[in-house]
Amino acid sequence: MKEKLSAVAKTFSPSPIQQLSHLAQRCNAINLAEGFPDFPAPPLLKSAAVSAINSDFNQYRHVQGICDRLARIVKDTHGLEIDPLTDIAICCGQTEAFAAAIFSIIDPGDEVILFDPSYETYDASISMAGGVPVFVALDPPHWTLDNGKFLKSFTSRTKAVVLNSPHNPTGKVFSKDELEVIATACCTNDCMVITDEVYEHITYDKTKHISLASLQGMQERTIITSSLSKSFSVTGWRIGWAIAPPAIASAIKNIHIRITDSAPAPFQEAALTALESQPQYFESLRQDYERRRDFLAKILAEVGLRIRFKAQGSFFIFVEIPEECLLSDVDCVKKLIEEAGVVGVPGRGFFHSNKQVEVGADNFYVKV
Repeated sequence: MKEKLSAVAKTFSPSPIQQLSHLAQRCNAINLAEGFPDFPAPPLLKSAAVSAINSDFNQYRHVQGICDRLARIVKDTHGLEIDPLTDIAICCGQTEAFAAAIFSIIDPGDEVILFDPSYETYDASISMAGGVPVFVALDPPHWTLDNGKFLKSFTSRTKAVVLNSPHNPTGKVFSKDELEVIATACCTNDCMVITDEVYEHITYDKTKHISLASLQGMQERTIITSSLSKSFSVTGWRIGWAIAPPAIASAIKNIHIRITDSAPAPFQEAALTALESQPQYFESLRQDYERRRDFLAKILAEVGLRIRFKAQGSFFIFVEIPEECLLSDVDCVKKLIEEAGVVGVPGRGFFHSNKQVEVGADNFYVKV
């Protein structure tokens, strides 16, 4: 029946992360591959979710209070004036928010610039919309933005840029100077930007996350996507959002309703508790992840693995396979699972140009 598949569906294959996670489960290995924590969600959030279920908030539902609280948070954090009635769409996680954002602005043939390496769902969503992913390589080992390469990637067909910061999988946090370059280019070329800011609260060594939308001229051309998943250790709850100019936010809402109709009702209710969290909570979370990063980096170095870039944010470490190891990144990770009982992620799955795939094949990454 493969001939019945759409052209886009034929281009997709099972995620290597999922495949290796299944192998890890069969081998009872420690999973350092998938982006979720190994500690429980905050008890107060779990209690709020249970209370919502017991209060029978179990049907289709839109909890406007989430939008109200997000508008206040975005103003306090980034200085942005957001109308909670018109500028926010609640979605089933950041993944759906991102896909709906792409579907709301991308037509067949439109080009979308992504920074390579990049998370796999970005180019998949662009392809499903009929868009054309255009990859701009970040330069290892510090994953710096080459301004010249970036500016040359714009054409008359460029519709949008995707920015993930803090960055998965490298742990890079884009600097203010780099953000200024991106903002200027987007204003000059009249492009939109879709940001993925799910790791905004997980940064290290006094590095600060800056939302691109906060830069001059960018709020009206930025779609912010984020979620509860990483900051509150509830990746399975699927509560995310998109913040955008009213016409685009409305389109995202309409697409969301036609795909999933409603984010999980009891978890929307629990999100109200999460979004009242005080700064101390986020600082404690940040410090905990920083300790984990430092501990794991030390252990990896002691067993002969090289880390050329110390993660500035997110909760992943990019690890270089030793030159004397002749295994590919995929075979190396399989061997780690089968012989050491630990699973990481092969690097090549995040890279797209031939030269960058070669870089990725010399690396794998692990979750802290």
